[in-house]
Amino acid sequence: MVKEEDLENRKWEFEYITDMAAFYKTWIEKTFSKKVDVQTDEMVVRSGGRLRIVDTPALLDDHADRGRDIFHFYLTYFRPLWTDCTCEGYFADNFGMVQWSKSPQPNDLKFLMDVNCPKVSHELAHEFLRQSGYKNYKELVHDIWDKHLFASVPFEYYDKNHLRTEKEALFATLDTSSFKV
Repeated sequence: MVKEEDLENRKWEFEYITDMAAFYKTWIEKTFSKKVDVQTDEMVVRSGGRLRIVDTPALLDDHADRGRDIFHFYLTYFRPLWTDCTCEGYFADNFGMVQWSKSPQPNDLKFLMDVNCPKVSHELAHEFLRQSGYKNYKELVHDIWDKHLFASVPFEYYDKNHLRTEKEALFATLDTSSFKV
């Protein structure tokens, strides 16, 4: 999601998001043994008036219009009004969203990797653990997330070839070592 007035200045972010989507296709297949079709598009929000306010219910309507049986994930410029996730995200069956933080500097891929990428993996983990029939998927993801935030457990890092790395990382996810899918 991008505001119309920000569209041109944030093109570089959409390029990263497109690469990130391809990475998450691979990550989902390796981590959750699920084949997924991944597509990206920009949802441009036009400026003007209260009738143009976009919020979580509006995204749920968009999700319904596109098909409730298809998993849709939204990167938004706003925090969901209600969430039990500390990553500023929200999920429901076949639906996920996170607040995408704008980089303070242009072309700062490290910021996007460190700040946004793990939040995306958090919400994806909720959904794909749910789809796998995992009973306590919410608690598992939140326990891991808390360890990242408060116990210095490092994120997992991946390079442009979607391989685990400690050098030249481009993507970051939560630690998946405790997932038994």
